[in-house]
Amino acid sequence: MRMNNLFHFTEHHRYVAYREFSLSQLDQRMLSQVYQPIIGAFAIGLYHFLYQHISADKVGYSAMDSQRKLFLLLGIEPSEKGRAYFIEQTTKLEAVGLLQTSRLMFQDSEDYMFEYALQSPLSPDEFFNTQHLTLLLRDKVGKYTVLSLREQFITDEPFAQLQADAHRENISVPFYEMFRLNTHVIDYELEQALHEVTPSRRGGSAQDSAQEEPVLNYADIITRFPKYSYNRPYVEKLRLDREGMGILDYIARKFELTPVEICRLLDEDGVFNTEGRLVLDELQHRAHLQFRQTKRRGEWREREQQKIEQVQKDQKAQRSASHEMHSPDRAAAQIQEEVAVEMEFYVEVAPQCKDKCDVHQYNMMLRNAPYTKLLEKYFPGAVPDSFLDMFTKIDLNYKLPDEVINVLIHYIMMLTAQEGTQRISGAFVERIASNMLVKQVQTYEQAVQYIRTQASVTTESANRTGQAGSKPRAAGGRGNNSRYAKQQRPAIPVVQPSTESVAWSQSDRERALELARRLDENS
Repeated sequence: MRMNNLFHFTEHHRYVAYREFSLSQLDQRMLSQVYQPIIGAFAIGLYHFLYQHISADKVGYSAMDSQRKLFLLLGIEPSEKGRAYFIEQTTKLEAVGLLQTSRLMFQDSEDYMFEYALQSPLSPDEFFNTQHLTLLLRDKVGKYTVLSLREQFITDEPFAQLQADAHRENISVPFYEMFRLNTHVIDYELEQALHEVTPSRRGGSAQDSAQEEPVLNYADIITRFPKYSYNRPYVEKLRLDREGMGILDYIARKFELTPVEICRLLDEDGVFNTEGRLVLDELQHRAHLQFRQTKRRGEWREREQQKIEQVQKDQKAQRSASHEMHSPDRAAAQIQEEVAVEMEFYVEVAPQCKDKCDVHQYNMMLRNAPYTKLLEKYFPGAVPDSFLDMFTKIDLNYKLPDEVINVLIHYIMMLTAQEGTQRISGAFVERIASNMLVKQVQTYEQAVQYIRTQASVTTESANRTGQAGSKPRAAGGRGNNSRYAKQQRPAIPVVQPSTESVAWSQSDRERALELARRLDENS
């Protein structure tokens, strides 16, 4: 029983007991010899006491009564200590599957009551095939006692020696071969009467009821909501608003919100309109923000936990390596063999690593080295923390293999070297990783094929852009952009000095000098 405040569970609250089975002699023996060593005699006595609330030849609900009577008849003091002890005993019954406790909120008041639904004990075969119950019984009574109890509850087959050669054939007659029903006449009155007299808890298996049961109900919200909140009157109206509760249940399922988080959202301004009805868009927007924040917090917690485990693993590996320094054969056996890379999946060496390794070493490093070791090759000093965190998030949250992350790092480094601009950002890297996840890139070969496809697409788009930019314009025509056309300067021809030597004759020189004297005289 989950009860955070003992004042919410007192002797003044009312209760009912419910069961839909009857205990047989086998069930009685299972309770006394199997369940009692696990949870204790008082818990089994409480189970029998609740069982006797309903007549042995009937099933359904008991009469509604105060829990004070329950405490007094069990000899429990109606105090804080007695309530805590009662909660402990019911919790033991719930843990082994003998009891299911519910809290029912009344619509006409803020009072509530408790329902103790008894469950039948498991059969011997089901109990001893349930691993956690068998292990718990072994911890209580020992292994040999468990084997002895199993032999006491199960009898041996008289034909066990002949069973290996026997062939079992089912010769039973099914229902519809023996009986015929008149399905042409439907008795609605009989069906309605059977439905009315049937207890409300009955019908359907436990799995079906668990699937149809809503995540939220009005009691979960009103018991956690602040009493003096401004939105308290609007929340109280939800007990009669099936549509509003359906909206809250839908949002809780969609964004995986707990009742506490739903109450926190309902306490904010803007989630109710002036008429006191829920604003679905606003509530869904804030629930989405809460979901994203919880998701980021979980991812950060997972990364930090992984870092702690990695540090502990490294320390353990260092200690084991120091102990195995004198045993080289054993240490060599633990070294993992490297995986070779086929020539068709070779990639060129990134400019940052051309002076450090050749193409064969580089591809072997991409295929076999962890991404943390690969990042150290690209930087002369320490790897920046912001750069390392981007790929740590991809490793821990997206679960991409190391060789795929290595190819991703190679692709980003090649883009940066070719374009000459800094494109390494968290959003850019995450966008490529998300695209890899969508295309289910999980191996080294698939990753190499992916970056080749992306490179070819980028090259084709660049070629199309270059051809469109170098297209000649029509003579006398204006460009598409007049602003750039005005800024363009006209092409002015410039006389270039000739490098060729010209041979002058003596007569040519004399004519040139005579022409120069005439021009001087005229001037």
